[in-house]
Amino acid sequence: MKFHKLAIFVTGLALLAVPAFAQDATPPANPLDVVPDAMPFNQPYGAPITLAHARQLIDAVVAETKKRGWAMNVSVVDSGGNLVAFAHMDNSQLASIAISQHKARTAAKYRRPTKAFEDAVQHGNVYVLTLDDVIASRGGIPLVENGKIIGAIGCSGGTGSQDATVCQVGADMVK
Repeated sequence: MKFHKLAIFVTGLALLAVPAFAQDATPPANPLDVVPDAMPFNQPYGAPITLAHARQLIDAVVAETKKRGWAMNVSVVDSGGNLVAFAHMDNSQLASIAISQHKARTAAKYRRPTKAFEDAVQHGNVYVLTLDDVIASRGGIPLVENGKIIGAIGCSGGTGSQDATVCQVGADMVK
């Protein structure tokens, strides 16, 4: 009987404390509520990359990858996110075939490097994972020519930093 009365007393104290705590606690400001003056990642789309140009980028990335002793999958998509060219290096990870294409597609469709999504998740902004066709892993880079996105390149098979390093070689070939 004493235990029962003690339990009721403790429960009553807990219930009284909850509303007081809830009233004093101010929720943190949501950084997503900030309205920027300019639209981020507002680079216009241009004419799609050609097959010949895509192959040049892939050849450069494959050469860099071989120089480093790595094996990668490399994808180039056009400005609409459609696959234009692809290379699967010998002994590269099979799962990375689709991942390289996903990285390229995401970079083209969202007009930003996939590292932006990785950074968002690392900083707790997991809302980006609710967006269609997003991959939050570096190694996808938009290809910008004359100020317009002509496509994107995606690399996968190593660590994120390895993927991004060789991918940048291809992206740097576009002026």
